[in-house]
Amino acid sequence: MAANHHHALEELNDTQKRVHRILSAAENPLSAYEVLDKLRAKGAVTPPTVYRSLDKLIEKGLAHRLESLNAYVVCKHPHHHEVAAFAICESCGLVTEFSDSSINERLTQWSHDHSFCPKKAIVEIRGLCSVCSK
Repeated sequence: MAANHHHALEELNDTQKRVHRILSAAENPLSAYEVLDKLRAKGAVTPPTVYRSLDKLIEKGLAHRLESLNAYVVCKHPHHHEVAAFAICESCGLVTEFSDSSINERLTQWSHDHSFCPKKAIVEIRGLCSVCSK
């Protein structure tokens, strides 16, 4: 784990750390309510607490929200201001996180050319993974 990820984890409260562990252990993206159900196994938790915890993890670069699935995944590697990119299998649900400097450069150039100030960029490619496409 990168040093900045380790440092970010140390700054989390107990609930946020538990949410991070839940996302880390999940094989597929989890909705906020799936995270809530797993948290409730160890005590009462409210939906706003879960959403605040997920927002904090995203803010610290420890998780991502997949817009098309309305679900969350743990960040597999630090992006250092690069675009977060995900390939999502519509059959088995496998999500593969990757980064591509060409995508990052092209989006940066487009933003510059159009005087657009991006706040975040997440690329989601939906289709079939190598196993499901056979």
